[in-house]
Amino acid sequence: MKIEIWSDYMCPFCYIGKRRFEEALESFPHKDQVEVVYRSYELNPNESRDTDQTTYDSLAKKYGMSAQEAKSMTENVVAQARTVGLNYNFDVIKPTNSFDAHRLTHYAAEQGKASEMTELLFSAYFEKGEHIGSREVLIRLAGEVGMNTKQVEKILEESTFAEEVRRDEKQGAELGIQGVPFFVIDRKYGISGAQPPQVFADALTQAWSESQPLKVIGGSDAALCTDDSCNLPDK
Repeated sequence: MKIEIWSDYMCPFCYIGKRRFEEALESFPHKDQVEVVYRSYELNPNESRDTDQTTYDSLAKKYGMSAQEAKSMTENVVAQARTVGLNYNFDVIKPTNSFDAHRLTHYAAEQGKASEMTELLFSAYFEKGEHIGSREVLIRLAGEVGMNTKQVEKILEESTFAEEVRRDEKQGAELGIQGVPFFVIDRKYGISGAQPPQVFADALTQAWSESQPLKVIGGSDAALCTDDSCNLPDK
């Protein structure tokens, strides 16, 4: 079974959703036969790599509110993050452009390290206040998961994996994805948002049952099969 996850490193609910999905997957009896693929999505592709704005400034500008109101708005997100063991610190978050981080993730996938790289990038941004738009920071983080830093430096200096990022975004648009996180199971089921673990667990169970061959019981004229639909609520 293949699960594709469209997300952006600038999205706080993407990290929370990742944790909730992982909780469900951990208890899934067929987890060893599940392939997880991380897909690129940019919430703000026009964001500058370097900016003096804080997260509160960005939110205030986007929603037409004061910086203090924006700060209050993040308190609920911080509380949700704590429920899955994450310690968000919006005071130190550095808004940036996530394109290079997505390119790095594609290279990490080639090296079999997409999961480790994705986790480290999310934590660096939301918990540690790292500037993950900085190529120097990205090179260092890549080294922390065991990748060749010289090769990473070369990739980031060039346009390597840019097409792969754009392809993910194009596929997401074709699937009708308008927000993240968004989880796609075998290109049959879509789960929108950072849903509770039970929602993911139910979807995994149903998708798995429908992907299995028909089971014949007692003879060729007796069969056991399922024919259910999966309609999941938005976050």
